[in-house]
Amino acid sequence: MPGFVGNAQATTQGTEGTAVCHLPEQGSLSTQDLPAGSSVLACGAVGRVVTYDGTGVTVPEPGTTVSVDVLATDGESHGFSLEVATDGKVSYALTDVGADASTAGTDVPDHLTNPTHTAADLSEEADSVDADAPDAVPQGEAELAEVDTAAAAGACSDGTYKTADRKEYGTYQWYIGDGGMPGGLSRTDAKWAFWDAIDNITDSYNNCGYTDQVGAKHNYLGTTSREADVNSSSHCTSRDGVSTWDAGNLQSTTVAITCAWTFPTPGIKNDLLEADVRYNTTDHDFTNKPTSSCSGKFDVRAVGTHEAGHVFGLGHVGSGHENLTMYTSSFPCTTKARTLGKGDVLALRSIY
Repeated sequence: MPGFVGNAQATTQGTEGTAVCHLPEQGSLSTQDLPAGSSVLACGAVGRVVTYDGTGVTVPEPGTTVSVDVLATDGESHGFSLEVATDGKVSYALTDVGADASTAGTDVPDHLTNPTHTAADLSEEADSVDADAPDAVPQGEAELAEVDTAAAAGACSDGTYKTADRKEYGTYQWYIGDGGMPGGLSRTDAKWAFWDAIDNITDSYNNCGYTDQVGAKHNYLGTTSREADVNSSSHCTSRDGVSTWDAGNLQSTTVAITCAWTFPTPGIKNDLLEADVRYNTTDHDFTNKPTSSCSGKFDVRAVGTHEAGHVFGLGHVGSGHENLTMYTSSFPCTTKARTLGKGDVLALRSIY
């Protein structure tokens, strides 16, 4: 598939050109341990974790692609995709370059045979666990105005964008998960904050004068005792078939993360099956209303808009594009990522 690459330097060739893998018995795998062209069935790799560039994904069953996108504090883009074809053969997308462009696919029914419940290191959490302090907004203080970063191109003049090999051909159905919410929000208040963030993407909300020509759709289905399928190492775990937004423990440099699973469709954008979003409330604080007294808190809706962009197939843009929603990093005490820039809108239009 275009855009999928791998490193098979330490492999030999098996029957019919299939690369042979030599997996360590324990621990996570590298892309060299499970190289492109090897078979997850022959290697017994389903359920093992493959890591790359500080992130990781759990190898899915054949006929599934899993992708991880990290919103970090270092300004760098972190994430990759691992695809397992229906015959079990592995391929990787380590960058956004060359992602399939055609969007002429259809929504594929999700036939998850063995849904995975809460991962072993993520027990069902009470509402008080891993929740940052309740957001205290001084009475009468106005929310901070959206302001572009002076050193970068303005949001409405910067047309840069990247897209991933991913599209929601139907309606994104999502839930609020178990555990504490960012900003100490109740699950009800978190629902509206997340809803607004996702709406910013599906309605292509912007201040640049662009009309909404994006056909993406979403639907909130309620709360669930399930949790996002991601662990404290910022690795995507095995999916449970439920798209969940929640908060909890991630790597300290991670502000939020999106794990997405798609149905591989060579030549066109992969069809989204599930996408989970988690905020890191162990190492970072969040607010639903940044004001002049804000200090070090990330805006719930700005971060959520960025993550919803990943859900619907948008990739990261890097240095020099700090005023776009899909910039690789997030800035504390600013709401500007809630509002899409030119590149963000053009990216959505290119997919939907």
